[in-house]
Amino acid sequence: MTSRTFYPSTRILICRLSAVGDVVHGLPVLCALREHYPTAFLAWVAEQGPADLLRGHSALNELVVVPRGWLKSPSEVWRLRRRLRELRFHLALDLQGLTKSALVARLSGAPRRIGFGDEKGRELSRWLNNELVQSTVGHIIDCNLQLLKKLGIAKPAVKFDLPETQADRAAADAVIARCGLAGPFGLINPGAGWPSKIWPADRYAEVARHLGARRLASIVLWSGQQERQWAEQITANSAGYARLAPATGLREVAALARRARLFLGSDTGPLHIAAAVGTPCVGLYGPMPAERNGPYGPGHIAIQKMRFQGTARQRRHAPAALMESITVADVCQACDQILGRAQGSGFRAQDAA
Repeated sequence: MTSRTFYPSTRILICRLSAVGDVVHGLPVLCALREHYPTAFLAWVAEQGPADLLRGHSALNELVVVPRGWLKSPSEVWRLRRRLRELRFHLALDLQGLTKSALVARLSGAPRRIGFGDEKGRELSRWLNNELVQSTVGHIIDCNLQLLKKLGIAKPAVKFDLPETQADRAAADAVIARCGLAGPFGLINPGAGWPSKIWPADRYAEVARHLGARRLASIVLWSGQQERQWAEQITANSAGYARLAPATGLREVAALARRARLFLGSDTGPLHIAAAVGTPCVGLYGPMPAERNGPYGPGHIAIQKMRFQGTARQRRHAPAALMESITVADVCQACDQILGRAQGSGFRAQDAA
């Protein structure tokens, strides 16, 4: 099947189950499919949590949500297989490149299963998928889009189109009011999915004081008890310039980011949400290369001072020195650059190595 043989009944499944940032990185594939095949049936399988970002997306016909740990439950696997077979897919796109995502493609019964044939096709995915693509570009979003070459789609426009409802807007407005802010503000997110991506909380507090001196208050986001402790430490040492956010969901983070002048954080889901809605970002990078995982699009700055080579497991437990090599002065300078310009000049990674 090529792009010339698509019919109104063509049914396409996207397999990107987990990791909030990576689900965001998959959205341009969904948008490109909808733009090129406006009458196709488009579905996505995602785990609870990241799936919240996909609810109500204008390009999506069907969202299939699976619980975390579904692969360990034979009944959940069978339930997912039955649901996917009911939808009768013609092809599946494996954006995740893992056994579990490729297995979802296989369970769907789609005769065409497109995935990565290079190092991004990990575990058993290269054996479960039957059409493999060698990516030749740097950023993961561009790599994902290269899978569409098998469908005759080359260099599509990058769009995210994250949905926002009235409830999302109201929730964001309530957070801002609760924080007592009437003017412009920035967002700080000290958390990350990996310990090796954490930048010290006391340094975030210094940056918050610097931003406050520039008349930009900060709202500090958190998720979970450990991140809340870091957020409390930041606000307590910010000279009153930072406010502790209440508990927020992913959609509230997106709505807050739309209203913020700046987003500061490491390589994690909220950073990529902010970039997707067009908020200028300062991203802090250690174990992962910024040119692969940096905030995508114009107006962002990614700071990386040291490099690391290794497997995903090794990167997860990489030395703290990778992040700690980024100084407060580095981050303040990047924030000043973003706040001082009218328009960004595009994505760039600042490398010291």
